[in-house]
Formats: sequence, structure tokens, C-alpha cells
Amino acid sequence: MNEVNVNQLLAQMRGMAQAAQGGQASKPVQNDLPDFSSMLKTSIDKVNETQKAAGALSTAFQSGDESVALAEVMVASQKASVSFQAMVQVRNKLISAYQDIMNMPV
Repeated sequence: MNEVNVNQLLAQMRGMAQAAQGGQASKPVQNDLPDFSSMLKTSIDKVNETQKAAGALSTAFQSGDESVALAEVMVASQKASVSFQAMVQVRNKLISAYQDIMNMPV
């Protein structure tokens, strides 16, 4: 799993806050690491793909496709469930971190 640079994340959040207030957002220092928003979008897309694949397998099994085994459908369904629960936990941690940052005295 990729590590998130906290300083880079804070710089992005400050830039977004300035842009939201109508100020000129300073561009964070670019390096070879992907930015936080692209990492988050990629992980959400992967969870979405996992859920779509599980849904397609389930639909194929329900329609009587003999090439799809019940065990395969159940494993795909559990993978989708676990990845979704992990994404929910990441979202909860992000919200908690955002609230902690916003409650810090300036």
C-alpha cells in the first residue's frame, strides 16, 4: 500500500481551502509521488470494479450460466464486501482527520 505524505496532504488541503475562499491557491511542490486525490480515486474505482464484477457473476449465475460456479460467485461477493467495508473505514478516518485538523487552533 502507498504511504501518504502528511505534509503534501496538508498543503493540498490548504490550497483547496484558499481556493474555496476565493484566494489564490498556492501550488504544492510536485514530486514523483502521486497526489492524494488520484490515489483515492484509483482506490474507489477499484472497489467499484470489484463490485461490478461480483454483480455480473451473480447475474450470470442467477440466469443459469453453467460456466459460473456458486463458490466463485460467493468469493467475488465477499471480496466486494470486504473492499467496500475497507473503503468505508478509510472514509471514516479521513473525516475524523479532517475534523481534527479543522478543530486545531490557528
